[in-house]
Amino acid sequence: MITTSKRITISKTARYYIMGKPSAKINSVWFVLHGYGQLAEDFIKYFEPIKNETTLIIAPEALNRFYVKGFSGKVGSAWMTKEDRENEIKDYVNYLDSVYEEVIKLGLLSKAKITILGFSQGTATACRWITQSKLKVDRLILWGGGIPPDVDLESSKELFNSIQLTIVVGDKDEFITSEQIEKEEQRLKKNNIKYSLILFEGKHLIKKEVLLRLFR
Repeated sequence: MITTSKRITISKTARYYIMGKPSAKINSVWFVLHGYGQLAEDFIKYFEPIKNETTLIIAPEALNRFYVKGFSGKVGSAWMTKEDRENEIKDYVNYLDSVYEEVIKLGLLSKAKITILGFSQGTATACRWITQSKLKVDRLILWGGGIPPDVDLESSKELFNSIQLTIVVGDKDEFITSEQIEKEEQRLKKNNIKYSLILFEGKHLIKKEVLLRLFR
């Protein structure tokens, strides 16, 4: 008996959170993408230090939820796993495009500066999103992660050089070594991609002082 893998496209309810009040005063919009095992409702709280009447912060939540430990208790979410990865990526890119389109309908993106910040697993998500869609984006912040290997820097060089690219890493990050940072820098330099690197004292987390520095 032959077993065949099939695919079917379905509708799914997704959620995202907004911090700030949409208005004519908005001149800065941040899309912030959380890391593995986090929820958007919790992640967006890290950005309270930069909230004000001219800033809108949007935190989409990954489509895949799970119990972080065991079969009950705290719930987290993930952007993708290695299983059926191409379709996972396609699904979250389409989802993020839908969130972006909803914000466009508020009439804010034409004049506001757009920042996309990815944290941890969200860095790869952010990179795949901007390279697979046609977004208005002014700045990309990769915090605690880098550009995934499947993103072709040679073909994406013009895009990355058209935005402000900043990489942020803690010197005690549990998941990133100094060798990995050096390798990422070499890759960017080899492809003539402009970037800035911020190394701060701390672990794999969003640090308030660094966030305020980026906001200013």
